[in-house]
Amino acid sequence: MRSNMMLLMAAAIWGLGFVAQRLGMDHMGPYTFNGLRFLLGAASLLPLLWWLKSRQPARPDKEDNPRLLLVGGLIAGTVLFSAASLQQVGLLYTTAAKAGFITGLYIILVPVLGLILRHKTGANTWVGALIAMAGLYYLSVTEDFTIGYGDLLQVIGALFWAIHLLVLDHYSNRVAPIRLAGVQFVVCGLLSLATAFVIETPTLGGAVAGWQALLYAGLVSVGVGYTLQVVGQRGAHPAHAAIILSLETVFAAIGGVLLLGEHLDERAIVGCALMLAGMLISQIRLRWWWKSRRDKVPSQS
Repeated sequence: MRSNMMLLMAAAIWGLGFVAQRLGMDHMGPYTFNGLRFLLGAASLLPLLWWLKSRQPARPDKEDNPRLLLVGGLIAGTVLFSAASLQQVGLLYTTAAKAGFITGLYIILVPVLGLILRHKTGANTWVGALIAMAGLYYLSVTEDFTIGYGDLLQVIGALFWAIHLLVLDHYSNRVAPIRLAGVQFVVCGLLSLATAFVIETPTLGGAVAGWQALLYAGLVSVGVGYTLQVVGQRGAHPAHAAIILSLETVFAAIGGVLLLGEHLDERAIVGCALMLAGMLISQIRLRWWWKSRRDKVPSQS
């Protein structure tokens, strides 16, 4: 239950974070915004890391492996940079509501990519995927059978979000999760700022003007949301976590409509409903399968 609540809180925070991400780009470029918010998120973890260190003396166990932490953080941070960049740039060309639902496709891609890692999956995954793809068609494909540029970036980004979820699942039980979160934020932030100085023109005035969006996207969405994901995943299978995190799409739609004044026509609403249904169908039975497997198979950790 504790892991479930952490993941649900992360979903709500991220869903509403699409609003902050849209508003922040009124004052700065997407890479500048990402660089500042992820570094701010990393800084927000310092008090927590200090508090944990003061309460828990160092011990020579698997969570104190600096090399594994660095490798995991570099891999997770690089994948996070790719996913966050596609999402942030895509938001320049699509709405927060649509971006939220399309990004949610990653929960279907998790078990599909899991096949490469020899994870078992059921027919419901493929049924759910087909329903979700039908929803994507209604949501994003126009009458002349083209997809918007922003929506396409979100679809590609969903693949990287799925990879990121699997990377965290691999490392979160091998290293200290808060430290892993901090390292990946620093890596993602530095890569984003390096890109910003090459293709954008970052200014202090833009950062100051967009401080409210940065504060939410950095301290809350990154510092709190991603940390809840890392810690929450320690007690949940990635497919189980994906079920709960899929509610991010609902919170994104609510935030876009209520806070940004976005509008979803009937076709888009049908698409959103089909996508959410497909996401849930593809995951629910996997949760039952994992529970029965966990009860029968000894832990490998």
